[in-house]
Amino acid sequence: MATYYYRALDAAGRWQEGSRQAQTDKAVARDLQAGGLVPVYVGLSPAVSGAHAGSWLGSLFGSAEATAGGRGGMVRRRAMTQDRLLFTQELATLLNAGVPVDRALSICTELTENKAFQQVIADLLRQVRAGKSLAEALEAQGKVFSKLYVNMVRAGQSTGTLAVIFQRLAELEAAAAEWRSQLISALIYPALLTAVAIASVIVLMNVVVPRFAQVFESTGLPIPLPTYLLLETSRLLESYGWIVLLAVIVAGISFRRYLRTPQGRERWDRFLLRLPLVGELLRRVETARFARTMSTLVAGNVPLVQSLGLARDIIGNSVMAAALDRVAQGVKRGEGIAAPIRQSGVFPPLAAHLLMVGEETGRLDSVFERLANIYDRETQVAVRRLTALFEPAVILGMGLVVGTIVLSLLLAITSINEVPF
Repeated sequence: MATYYYRALDAAGRWQEGSRQAQTDKAVARDLQAGGLVPVYVGLSPAVSGAHAGSWLGSLFGSAEATAGGRGGMVRRRAMTQDRLLFTQELATLLNAGVPVDRALSICTELTENKAFQQVIADLLRQVRAGKSLAEALEAQGKVFSKLYVNMVRAGQSTGTLAVIFQRLAELEAAAAEWRSQLISALIYPALLTAVAIASVIVLMNVVVPRFAQVFESTGLPIPLPTYLLLETSRLLESYGWIVLLAVIVAGISFRRYLRTPQGRERWDRFLLRLPLVGELLRRVETARFARTMSTLVAGNVPLVQSLGLARDIIGNSVMAAALDRVAQGVKRGEGIAAPIRQSGVFPPLAAHLLMVGEETGRLDSVFERLANIYDRETQVAVRRLTALFEPAVILGMGLVVGTIVLSLLLAITSINEVPF
């Protein structure tokens, strides 16, 4: 037997340090977990204490180190979503097997193939061994880990359920990755059709039509009105096309800046929600994301008001995010969550009905999960339906534009053939 030194967190979030005799470090970790502690470091030498070793609550008051700048910030920005998903799944598996946090992070460093994300995990390991809690170390990574991710880990540390929390986070990350994959797959073909349509029109208007105009003008014959309009459009694009392109770029930049203002973003998001098909799709997407997040938070014993605040940060639509503020106020007033959700008017009616059942049965976490599954399926159906409508619309639009150009040219050719010689 050997003497292993350990550092662990108790249920109140306080650090516990000491040493134990055991055969392996895994045995020490299992003993600590059985005693309601979360092992952070188990090794043959004492852990180095850091400035924040007294309490993980220090990060709540801005005491975490700022490490997002310089080369480290660039490394963090390069970390991929897929790498974070794999890291979360691996860490959940290791923690459920009783491996201490520092040992699990060390193993994850070896398993990760992405060099940039390896540096992120190595930095996590360094900070944990220096005495910081895992939540503090995650928070110090900047935008690599979301506020939701960090707060879930913080809740797991305070309740001694870190392994369970990482399992829930892995499920949440996997669901988000699957949704992004499905959306990208659904949009690839329509995007290719749109690109081909635009390229075809550009080639016709800048190459084919100008050459045809030279041939037709050399005949000295009167030009039919459709052909005349087509030729004039081609000349305008050839002479002032750069102005049109510049105007489009300026308009795009101006619109993007307008969207960055609270008023502009709110108006645009409200407009999107009112669009046929698109608005309903966005509503389902945001509801599924909100429900999935709330299921994870509530199951992790995060207070309901705090959960709503965290869920608000992951909602992409500002109108629906603002509605969650009103829902949180209703919860504070003791109205529950179902009634404020219904009164908000931006979430589907089914959400309020199911949440009412969850409040009555005391199983809000399972109801939120069921709600997320329902709207995930409905979102997939809505995306397929929208894609099925968009593809023929692009083909029809391209056919009309190209057909108009070709018919205008054919009309001119026909008029030449009708001239008596």
